[in-house]
Amino acid sequence: MKALVLSFTFVIMYLQLLAQPGTMSRPSASGRLFGKIVDAKTKKGLDAVSVQLSMMVPGGANQGTKDSIIAGQFTRPNGDFSFNNIAWADSLKVTITAIGYRKLLKPVSLKTPAGMNGPLQEIDLGNFGVEAEAQTLANVTVVATRAAMELGIDRRVFNVEKNLTATGGTAVDVMKNIPSVTVDVEGNVQLRNASPQIFVDGRPTILTLDQIPAENIEKVELITNPSAKFDASSNAGIINVVLKRNRKVGVNGTASLSVGSPRILSGNLNLNLRQGKFNFFASGNYNRSGGRADGKTYRQNLNKGVIDNYFNQFTWNDRTRQFQSVRFGFDYFLDNRNTISLTQNLVNGKFTNNEDQQQEYYNAAMALQQTGTRTSMGNNGFNRSGTQLVYTHKFANPGQQLSADLNYNKGSGNELTNILNAYRAAGGGPSKAAERVRNTGDNENTQFTAQVDYVNPIGENAKFEAGGRAFIQDNGNIFEAFSIGQTGNTTRLPLSNHYQFKETVNAGYVTFSNKINKLSYQAGLRAEISKLDGEIVDKGQKFGYSYPSDFKRIWDGLFPSMFITQSLGENEDLQLNYTRRIRRPDFRQLNPFINFNDPVNLRQGNPALRPEFTNSFEVNYNKNHKSGNFLAAVYYRNTVGDITEYSDTLTTAQYQQLNNAAIDSNAILSTFINSRSQNRWGADITLQQTIAKNLEIVPNISLQYRKVNAVVNNTALNNEGFSWEGKLIMNYKIEAPKSWLFSNLGFQLTGEYESPEVIPQGRRKEQYSVDFALRKDMFKNKSGTLTFSVNDVFNSNRFGTIYETENFYQDSYRRWNVRSFRLTFSYRFGDSNFSLFKKNNGIQRRDDDDDDNSGEGN
Repeated sequence: MKALVLSFTFVIMYLQLLAQPGTMSRPSASGRLFGKIVDAKTKKGLDAVSVQLSMMVPGGANQGTKDSIIAGQFTRPNGDFSFNNIAWADSLKVTITAIGYRKLLKPVSLKTPAGMNGPLQEIDLGNFGVEAEAQTLANVTVVATRAAMELGIDRRVFNVEKNLTATGGTAVDVMKNIPSVTVDVEGNVQLRNASPQIFVDGRPTILTLDQIPAENIEKVELITNPSAKFDASSNAGIINVVLKRNRKVGVNGTASLSVGSPRILSGNLNLNLRQGKFNFFASGNYNRSGGRADGKTYRQNLNKGVIDNYFNQFTWNDRTRQFQSVRFGFDYFLDNRNTISLTQNLVNGKFTNNEDQQQEYYNAAMALQQTGTRTSMGNNGFNRSGTQLVYTHKFANPGQQLSADLNYNKGSGNELTNILNAYRAAGGGPSKAAERVRNTGDNENTQFTAQVDYVNPIGENAKFEAGGRAFIQDNGNIFEAFSIGQTGNTTRLPLSNHYQFKETVNAGYVTFSNKINKLSYQAGLRAEISKLDGEIVDKGQKFGYSYPSDFKRIWDGLFPSMFITQSLGENEDLQLNYTRRIRRPDFRQLNPFINFNDPVNLRQGNPALRPEFTNSFEVNYNKNHKSGNFLAAVYYRNTVGDITEYSDTLTTAQYQQLNNAAIDSNAILSTFINSRSQNRWGADITLQQTIAKNLEIVPNISLQYRKVNAVVNNTALNNEGFSWEGKLIMNYKIEAPKSWLFSNLGFQLTGEYESPEVIPQGRRKEQYSVDFALRKDMFKNKSGTLTFSVNDVFNSNRFGTIYETENFYQDSYRRWNVRSFRLTFSYRFGDSNFSLFKKNNGIQRRDDDDDDNSGEGN
């Protein structure tokens, strides 16, 4: 760890030295250029505007000429800038850029003064007026709106501001409105029926999606087949959640408040201050929601294929979730080409789960034998923190950049659950003594990531990229289960465990891209060395893996990628790509703890799991037209060692281990296994179409054929089948200037359907839901917004499975959320003239003259 921090510090110091003015000799004919940057409308001087001075130089063989930046700086609070020791040239160019203003390019014609060998010459360039990109009225900035969705040949970008149904919610609500993405009953996200890698601001995170407020998200990037530049453990694609970070001059922000049912209450505040070389940002959020959801299970237990008995279970789960988060940080612009950013994120949460179950036991003749009731009261809490430090250096050559960052995430959690099981015979009396169980758990998790990326354009069309990454994760979990006797005495149960593991991944990559006429390509190779060391401490059992295990298995650590794109027209592209990826088992899949919140449907991880490897081929077609965009993709994925679920009834030995834990003898235990292989063939079609002036529709359909080949205990679990899902998003906005009520009133309707999908031992049942929202923009410049949303309008969204095995047939469904109603008010504010460093109240800004020519050289 210390070595990585020292290395990172050395890189920053070294690049800072590179960024200092060059030591090359200048001609004796030199002088001083100065001027002022002002707002074209108000004529006021502008602070912290980037001013660059460049000249034309030869660009090498067959490259003509190119701009070479010879000096650069930020303006002072009054808009002044000054360049010293500038060599006279026949022509120079001034480039002016400021956030919130249009970029300005101005040629400056100079002639070397005759006999210039004496005193320093000075030239006043005068005032440069820059025009605002946005219209600022009543201290509120109104900017041009972006499309809700931006479809590209390699990625899709979804702007959360346009997602009305997610307003006041979390990232889970955002994902529901993204084509090709589905969210299951527990909030787990799938892309093309597989689990993608979730990033926040391009880096791994220990946050779950329901811990990220929707108001803090700027956009979501979806990459279905990532190149060698990205983490190789993204075999199902990458979903990158990009958080808001405003850099507008002055102070601005957004405040929102949401209320609703069931038990919905949330508030969010985002603030940003850009002053001089600093950009400060901060946000705070509180979110609470609840609901009483139901579930049902119908099972036939079999004996040699003949029904032996029946079991029915009816569940009601009353949940309350609440969490609060704080995020703050700053960007420091050292000069035109060097920036340091620091971000800190803190999250705290508390969940309660109170569950009631009714159970019915029947014999083969459907005669009732006994009934059961189960009451479970659970409390969970967690704390998360994340720190990110980023350094970016931009070289004089346009597009050439080096960035380095450190990320440190830490989290802990605890749980307490009390369970009571009672059984009654068909005649009405108790069939056996009541069972009481108390569970406690504690967990800790840390992640550290260090990454360096370098980009170097070569000529106009070629580009070389390279980088390195180190990832370290430590995870520990202690679970204790106690049986409580009639007198209050406790007995520690055998399923208690102490589990920990450490995972390390070291990686490096190179990519090269080029364009020849209308054909462009990118070739890349990523190398990763991964290792996992785990231990079940109280049993002395160790497990893990290392890839590649030796040099002969070097292919296990190499991940090539190839992308070939043919331009078919100005707005039409066809792309063929190939990547090799890996998926490593996560904490939930490895943890040997048996989750018995449901006494007849148990879940357990498998510490013997190995990573799976995927070869992915994809063809994409993208066409932009005047009224929209069309994107189609056809893909094939072959996965070796696919991580999949396997379920079976408890063995006698397993039931004895769980005795006194309030577990039913007919319970099903679901775990994870590595199948031999899995093949997926599929297609995605997405259309973004503006039908009328204010009506936009986004239909999406995904088709997939899946074939699974697995063997457990010499029993084949092969299965195959076709599935599809469709999603339709409609947006409509009313423009009625004469009607205050209907003017600027927007509507959004989202409908989704998922067909049944095959799994090794059966199939998942169909799912469908509809969300609706309307939004009213109000006040001058639309600074206020009122949004009303209904999630799951028909209360139909539920997750169900059907298992068909030699030992049982089971049809079940469960729900995690119920239909909800939410009313949200948000208000945007800002003042571009606000300054913390005005010369009043004894506060004064300090400006150093040493920055006049900062950023010169490379």
